[in-house]
Amino acid sequence: MRSRSLLWSFNYAIAGIVYALRTQRNMRLHVVAAGAVLTGALVLNVTRYEMILLLFAISFVLVVELANTAIEATVDIAVDFFNPMAKIAKDVAAGAVLIAAMNALAVGYLVFFDRLTRVTTDGLHMVRQSSPHLTVIALSLTGLAVLVVKAANREGSFLRGGWPSGHTALAVAAATAIGYASNSAKLAVLALFIAALVAQSRVETDTHTIPQVVFGGLLGFLITTALFQLFFA
Repeated sequence: MRSRSLLWSFNYAIAGIVYALRTQRNMRLHVVAAGAVLTGALVLNVTRYEMILLLFAISFVLVVELANTAIEATVDIAVDFFNPMAKIAKDVAAGAVLIAAMNALAVGYLVFFDRLTRVTTDGLHMVRQSSPHLTVIALSLTGLAVLVVKAANREGSFLRGGWPSGHTALAVAAATAIGYASNSAKLAVLALFIAALVAQSRVETDTHTIPQVVFGGLLGFLITTALFQLFFA
């Protein structure tokens, strides 16, 4: 009976996680971010202690988000009308998620900044010395794909909704231009971080989906890279 009870406890726990993933957009964003961070950790070969810090930060965010979901569900069951105390409970729980996310962001910054700076420096050097033809071809293919998608969807405008995200494309283009023009890896990393915040805000406001944002960022990067290779190489 005890082993069966333990098995059902695991089933209930997994069911709770699945429910949060299905119903909570922020939980899905956290999981996607966690996957990106862990992939980056493997690619950039972080140390064992740095990996421990990243795992703790990721777990902390996910646990607090699950607790926030549970608190919201409990409040909704107990109160079916506006109640200031219910609002406080939800706001405090959301504040806990924010603190956990800011902690994870700080940990990620401390772990990845030096490595991303080196990678960006190498990337700038390679772009300066590489032939522009590959980028022009890639840009042409991307532009053709964008035209096909826009023709098929017929939704949104350049700066709001639809494929791709115009705000993200412009932000990434500006960040890429800052990196190439200044030839500074640190400025490039900082500018790309700000562009990532712009992209995140477009997803948070439900203006764009994650694929639309990623596609917009890729488009902005390719266009700017092609221009700098052609005119400033």
